[in-house]
Amino acid sequence: MWWAVARSEEVTSAKPLAVDIGDQPIVLWRDNEGIVRALEDRCPHRRAPLSLGCIRDTGWIQCGYHGWSYDGETGRLKEIPNMKDQQKFPPVYKAIAFGVDEAAGLVRVNLRTGAVPSEIEGPVFGFSGTTHVSLGHQDYLDALYDNPELVIAIRGVSFTPYLMSELRNQNGMLVMERSCQWKGLHWPAPFSSDFPLTILTETHPVTGETRLTLRDTEFRELLRVVMAPVPAARGTTAVRWRAELGDRHPGVRGTALRRGNPFSVRDSVDGAKLRVTKRSVSIHGEDLRNAIVAEIPHSEAVAA
Repeated sequence: MWWAVARSEEVTSAKPLAVDIGDQPIVLWRDNEGIVRALEDRCPHRRAPLSLGCIRDTGWIQCGYHGWSYDGETGRLKEIPNMKDQQKFPPVYKAIAFGVDEAAGLVRVNLRTGAVPSEIEGPVFGFSGTTHVSLGHQDYLDALYDNPELVIAIRGVSFTPYLMSELRNQNGMLVMERSCQWKGLHWPAPFSSDFPLTILTETHPVTGETRLTLRDTEFRELLRVVMAPVPAARGTTAVRWRAELGDRHPGVRGTALRRGNPFSVRDSVDGAKLRVTKRSVSIHGEDLRNAIVAEIPHSEAVAA
């Protein structure tokens, strides 16, 4: 599986970036050709984090502990201070190299070396962010399914518990559509049966990478978002996202939506609200996910 572990602008040739997929630490950087490289974030020599080192002019990453340097493409040891003969370098001193793919403003890593890059294409959405949440990966996705306002916010938009369509398998993705309202639409009445907005979510069954689209009753796309929740160390979830405004909605509410970036990922989840949130959509999610994963070729399923 390809996990979106960083936004493109987070990965530079100035300083290594430490990320993780579950308990697997990874270091990212750009070499001297601007290509993103990914190695296990442990120096094979003394297991020091390579992310605490530096990037050399050659594009290699250098461990900050004893100065050993590694090639990003293969993970091979390239240089040891005061020992320049490459033939003497023990083959055991080789960092694990991971597959890397960069597309649409996100850097994705596959824990299988030599994995075929994903076929994701599209423009780079201008608004973006990275948030770390103290919630497990599947719990985060369940909260997104059952009550989106626990984990995300769209300025001027209120999520409702009413679904336009149930969670379903559509071309290998978990797809659903939720009714939404403009905030303040029902004032002064406490409820309204008018749902001028819907939010469509398309979620990968394993990685949880999700495309959200906010639409009006005429199916104009008002907002497009790509969210990439990745399981991180110690049971947390790292969420990278990119967003862009779509069609212009007329009126005051449309103007409010278009004032800068209207999308955000909450950096904390209200535990009291989460505890009382009933399992509505997510109760069917596990069965659907298992059914989709069962159709994935064995080699990919093992990697997942």
